[in-house]
Amino acid sequence: MSHSTRSDRMQIGDVAERTGLSLRTIRHYEDVGLLPQAERSPGGFRLYGEEAVQRLLVIKRMKPLDFTLEEMRDLIEVRERLASPRLSAKTRSSLLERLAAYQSLVEHQLATLRDKVDNAQTFADQLRHELG
Repeated sequence: MSHSTRSDRMQIGDVAERTGLSLRTIRHYEDVGLLPQAERSPGGFRLYGEEAVQRLLVIKRMKPLDFTLEEMRDLIEVRERLASPRLSAKTRSSLLERLAAYQSLVEHQLATLRDKVDNAQTFADQLRHELG
């Protein structure tokens, strides 16, 4: 993971615009430990790098799938550790098993969402038919 220089840091409003998340949500994710504590500018403004934006986009994808905060923290950690080139085969294997469990959970949630969409479509079709 490359470390950003202060010059390529963004204020929270820029991060909100890039991610489509509210300032309140971003601060909340920082407070609950999903996002590392932001650096501060000399004026006290939170400063974020590209890695924070990418992490927030991942969190945004997890949120509608009913991940708990603990699951989100764990999955973020697994993905970040897997990105490290310095892992033993045993550690990499263990992390890949955890990642596979999350992938399975996402597939299950996706199937559940597809069922909900199908049911909503059937209901919308029924109402449209009743309207003549």
